[in-house]
Amino acid sequence: MDTDQIEIQKTPTRRITDPAEALAVLEGAVPGMVGHRRSTPAAVDWDLIERNLGTELPSDFKHLAEWYPTFDIGDDILVALPGPGEEHDQLTHIHSVLDVLVDVWLEPESGLVAHPAPGGLLPWGESAESDKFMWTTVGGTPQEWLVTVASRGGAWWHYEGGMVQFLAELCDGTLEPWGLREVVPVVKTF
Repeated sequence: MDTDQIEIQKTPTRRITDPAEALAVLEGAVPGMVGHRRSTPAAVDWDLIERNLGTELPSDFKHLAEWYPTFDIGDDILVALPGPGEEHDQLTHIHSVLDVLVDVWLEPESGLVAHPAPGGLLPWGESAESDKFMWTTVGGTPQEWLVTVASRGGAWWHYEGGMVQFLAELCDGTLEPWGLREVVPVVKTF
């Protein structure tokens, strides 16, 4: 795949940088989501995860994981989140997806690389059709990372907002699901 085929699909009107605000927008976009919210935030060992990955993770992702278990939107988009005591399982999952990216998705001539290479792709979700949702780890901080979508049909694109805002805009119809199935904003937790 040629990097010229990757395009900026969408720049949000306003990038939401506050994790609590981003979560509130997602909860508003997905009816019934609040019913799955934990009563108190989970104590995830972020130090263990980030030390193993060699990078901090975006604050919106961490905030989401503290308030929600792993969930699926519309029986399609799986957002795997670590919970207390599940940090090693999460790391195993991330490394497994990274292996698949390297073996199947990333072509040497594309210029795209997997994490931990500088600017490498770091997965955070996938669809039932094996579409991949990742961060492109470029920017001064993880809060500046782009969301990168690799659809099974061959479309690769970036979203210039955080992953929680990406999910919200995909669910409320603000963001065109280019190369993806139409999203049904119904949540199921695991």
